[in-house]
Amino acid sequence: MNKTLSNFIFIVFIALIFINCANRATPQGGEKDITPPKIVGSEPENYSTNFAGKTIKIYFDEYIKIKDIQKQLIISPPMKTQPEITPLGGASKFITIKIYDTLQPNTTYAFNFGNSISDNNESNPFPYFRYVFSTGDYIDSLTVNGKIFDALNRKPDTFVSVGLYEVDSTFNDSIIYKENPKYITNTLDSVSTFSIENIKAGTYMLYALKDVNVDNKFQQKTDKIAFHNEYITVPTNTFYDLKLFSENLDFKAFRPQLVASEKIAFGYEGDYENMKITLLSEVPEDFNYSITKDVKSDSLYYWYSPKLEVDSLNFKVSNNDFEKEFSVKMRSLKPDSLTIKATPAGSIGYDEDLKITASIPFKTFDDSKMTIMSKDSTMVNFTSSFDTINNSYVFNFKKTEENVYEIKVLPEGFTDLFGNKNDTLKYTIRTKKESDFGYARFNLVNTKYPIIFQLTNDKGDVKFEQYSEKPEPIDFLNLVPAKYFIRVIWDTNGNKKFDSGNYLKKIQPEKVSLFDEVEIRADWGTTETLEFIEE
Repeated sequence: MNKTLSNFIFIVFIALIFINCANRATPQGGEKDITPPKIVGSEPENYSTNFAGKTIKIYFDEYIKIKDIQKQLIISPPMKTQPEITPLGGASKFITIKIYDTLQPNTTYAFNFGNSISDNNESNPFPYFRYVFSTGDYIDSLTVNGKIFDALNRKPDTFVSVGLYEVDSTFNDSIIYKENPKYITNTLDSVSTFSIENIKAGTYMLYALKDVNVDNKFQQKTDKIAFHNEYITVPTNTFYDLKLFSENLDFKAFRPQLVASEKIAFGYEGDYENMKITLLSEVPEDFNYSITKDVKSDSLYYWYSPKLEVDSLNFKVSNNDFEKEFSVKMRSLKPDSLTIKATPAGSIGYDEDLKITASIPFKTFDDSKMTIMSKDSTMVNFTSSFDTINNSYVFNFKKTEENVYEIKVLPEGFTDLFGNKNDTLKYTIRTKKESDFGYARFNLVNTKYPIIFQLTNDKGDVKFEQYSEKPEPIDFLNLVPAKYFIRVIWDTNGNKKFDSGNYLKKIQPEKVSLFDEVEIRADWGTTETLEFIEE
């Protein structure tokens, strides 16, 4: 064999090696795998009866992973001791469920995995897989269906639990605070409809919870709740609507504390509107006090003068059916210093009031020491009122477009509870052009009065509001250009505020009607007709 032929054979041999290696390599490109994993079997089989084991295995055709199992997995009926689910944090071709709880006899159990299962490589989900078994001779197959709404806002919360308590000899209304429901499901993070499956025939109390600490029990302070007014009988073909709401907290007062010289903080939960603070200790004839609300926290401040040389003060706090006595120990603390501020700052709306607020309760105001002057040096008349609980003087005066107002308060215009007086105060506020604003008229059809008509942002925060007690157009002038959502509260008891519901008293929240957004543009108006539907 000559040298040329040997070289040729060697080159061909090397080429074959590279071709073979190339054939073994992973192909580049191609279609992405979008196929979710498939179940190839389980031990015991899904929908087994007479289940008596403690371990379940579910096998897949490829490696899978589990995520957010704490939020996604719903077990119905709930178990007091949570089962162990593996794998967690790794990949496997099977899921293992180890049960530690004592299972109820003749009961159908369902494990709903939500969106927690996906393949390991491409994260293709295997959504809403349910593993079902019965400790009895048959699988319960009845269902209860419905939808979750929010009583006040446009969209309900995600991950809302919906459950059934069996109405039997052990049932009472307080069971929702103490025991797990008989059956449960969850809307998870994608839908507001619900379906409670594998139920046996019977009578039940239907409810829903935005269960913040995920314990399947109602916590008034943190959870939202919804409930059906009457017990339901299963089987049923009714589609149930549940309105989720936050209850007003039951009033509770906490131990008061001295937080500054002659200033005691009374913390509370619930509504402070009827809260009364009564001093039980003896005081001198020249004793004065004032009660103000903290801007941020649920606290009322009890301010008093003169300073008392005593070891403690005794108080009684009452609010409707609540009454409790407290003792506050006295100690030497520095007094608060007087600061005064005005709101709004910068620009002010045509219908907006000026407020002057202080850090210490106002005692007196001398209106002869205050002036409001427009940009043409014209004096502007004003009226004032005193909001004691918020410690604010509210000033109302007529405003014109594109004007500048100089507010001046001479020294000793304000005097606080401790005799402190102000130095000269100066504030400047401006109004915009009328053409910078828009306006809207709303004609209402088939509504009941009185109503609270609100324009809100997309988060439900109220930007403009009117109260109406009779059929008439609702006009909003000088609206800041924006997109607003329409919310109408049917003020059934006429107290000019939204009243939430109460589970134990079987009170549903006041009716709220929501309409599509309306866009307000500068120097432009719109007229809308809103037709209400009776429930």
